[in-house]
Formats: sequence, structure tokens, C-alpha cells
Amino acid sequence: MVMVMGSPSMKGLVASLTTFSILRVCLIISAAAGGPAKMVRLVPAMYVFGDSTLDVGNNNYLPGPNVPRANMPLNGADFPGGARATGRFSNGYHVADFTAIKLGLKESPPAYLSLAPRPTALLLSALATGVNYASAGAGILDSTNAGNNIPLSRQVRYMESTKAAMEASVGKAATRVLLSRSFFLFNIGNNDLSVFAAAQPAGDVATLYASLVSGYSAAITDLYAMGARKFGIINVGLLGCVPTVRVLSATGACNDGLNLLSAGFNDALRSLLAGLAARLPGLDYSLADSYNLTQVTFANPAASGYVSIDSACCGSGRLGAESDCLPNSTTCADHDRFVFWDRGHPSQRAGELTAAAFFDGAAGFTAPISFDRLARKV
Repeated sequence: MVMVMGSPSMKGLVASLTTFSILRVCLIISAAAGGPAKMVRLVPAMYVFGDSTLDVGNNNYLPGPNVPRANMPLNGADFPGGARATGRFSNGYHVADFTAIKLGLKESPPAYLSLAPRPTALLLSALATGVNYASAGAGILDSTNAGNNIPLSRQVRYMESTKAAMEASVGKAATRVLLSRSFFLFNIGNNDLSVFAAAQPAGDVATLYASLVSGYSAAITDLYAMGARKFGIINVGLLGCVPTVRVLSATGACNDGLNLLSAGFNDALRSLLAGLAARLPGLDYSLADSYNLTQVTFANPAASGYVSIDSACCGSGRLGAESDCLPNSTTCADHDRFVFWDRGHPSQRAGELTAAAFFDGAAGFTAPISFDRLARKV
């Protein structure tokens, strides 16, 4: 549909959107309950919060020379529909896209900053598929890589303004119903821990965890107050085993200290979510265990078709980890056989397998329920 702001059809569009939003939610409820309606889509929309593991191009719209961006070839070399850099730190899709596909969407919703200058486009995306607020380099803490990303707190504020626009168009009741049925995907904390570990001298770990848990709690609580009820949370993976960390070791070994730091945060996150679910009526969540999934994958990479678990497919130098993925970088022959696309991010194949594991909940990689069961809850 093409529409010009201020046209006579605006009022009719708003009215139809209101009816459409409520009808869609009713159909979803009916399908989940085993009614006659058969819906391919499991949720009305998906809203995404996090860092470079979920970013679909928000950072392309941020000013400054130090903003991390994936806006050059060879990023997007295998992007579905044709090679093109999309702002994803991947050779194609990543875990947000594959999660969206599992939920019945085409791919991850668009980047918020790509929509924000066009209020009508933002509104239609928010109502029809959702919005992606994730930003490369972002942390739970505002101080993490400050000035070069959209921190979690601001991502939530952007969601708040999006919700206000939705309410102005389709009303508070329809907006609340839509948000309560939508999927809220998170993956954040990686950068906070990495920055902390790199600091000299290192700070107090207990204080760090407390600050991160407080920030995470505030984000989820604020979104809950807006009407969100379904939270798919991906924990922090084996940060000590990414190529950019391994290359610092003469033997290419993982940094056990950084992995222990990640594991400690994951324990705190698990406790936080259990506490929030007990305190906030109707809040449902699925905690996806990226840490354990990575351990299992690394223990038997051939089972997933990998030939490399320690090197970047796109990069340069030892382990392909001495530079970012640049237009003149060397790439591996088979992109699907490397866990890592660049020195800090998974390949498209890794994103696909990760989303499948979390959606199905196989081998206990999600708790207390899978992404699939979370999406289908009514």
C-alpha cells in the first residue's frame, strides 16, 4: 500500500488498522487454541533489542568515525536475494532473521533508524511486523562504548515512542493486545563484559553484575509496563572463544577468565528472569542458552558440518582475526563450514542453527520453555 501523509485516506487507514490489529490477534488466539483458523504467523510482530548480534543496520544511521558498521562488502555476501551489505555483521541473515522466519515473518523487522524519519513507515512496520532497535557495540550500561551506539536504555525509549505512535493511530486497547501477543527478542551484555574484561585495572565483578542486572531489569520492567509479555532472552555466549580473543593467545586458546565472567553473568540473568516472572503477572520468557550451545558445538563441530570453530571466514592474519571483514579481506572457501563469519560474529549458518535450537528447545537449550512454546502462549 502506498499512501501520502495527510491524504483523505488517512482516517480510513487508521480505522482499518484498528480493526485489522484486533482481528489478527483474535485469529492468533483462535489458532493457538486449536480453532478453525490456521495461521502461519505465530505472533503479530517481533521487537528486537540488543547489540551487533541482532543489529540489522541501525548503526548505519549513527554519526561518527568510531561507530561500528557492517555496511561494506564482503558483509552480506550470501544475503538472500542477492549479495549486499545490509548492516548485519554476517555474510547473510543472522539469528534475529532466522528467529523471525520461525515465527512466520519474512526476516527481522527493519531497523528503527531506517524508519524513524518516515513516521507512516514506522507506524506500519510496528503494527504489521515489528521494529528492530538493536545496535552494534551497545551494552546494558549507557557507558559501554558510549557515543558510538544506541544503548539498551535508549532502545527502550525508542520503543516507548513507537508505542505512543501506535496508540495514537489504533488506540490503546488494540496496541496493548498486539504488544501482549508479540515476541520481544533480546541479546545483550556481550559488550559490557568485554569492555570490563579489557579494562586495566579491572573493576569489581560483583558491582558489575549488580549494575547489569539492574539495567536489564529496568528494560524488561519498562517494556512490561508498555504491554510486552513474551520475552525471548539469549544469554551471553563463550566470549573467551571468539577469534578476536583467541588471537591474543600464542596457542589460539580460549580465554577461560572471560568465559567464567560470562557464565557468572548468565547465572545472574537466570535468577533475574525467574524473579521477574514471579513478580509480574502474565510475564512469560524463554531463556536461550547460547553459552551451552556453543560448548556443545565446539565439542563436536563436525556434527553441525563445521571445519573451523576458531577462525574468522572473512578477515586477515592469524585466525583471520587481525582485522575486521573488509572489501579486500580473504574469505574462506565455504562460508557455511565456519562458525564465525568475522572475528567477532557468527556466520549465517551458525545463526540458522542457533535459531533452530532455541526455537525447538532441543537438548535443553532453552528454559523454562522454547521460543516456539513462548510464541504460542495465549
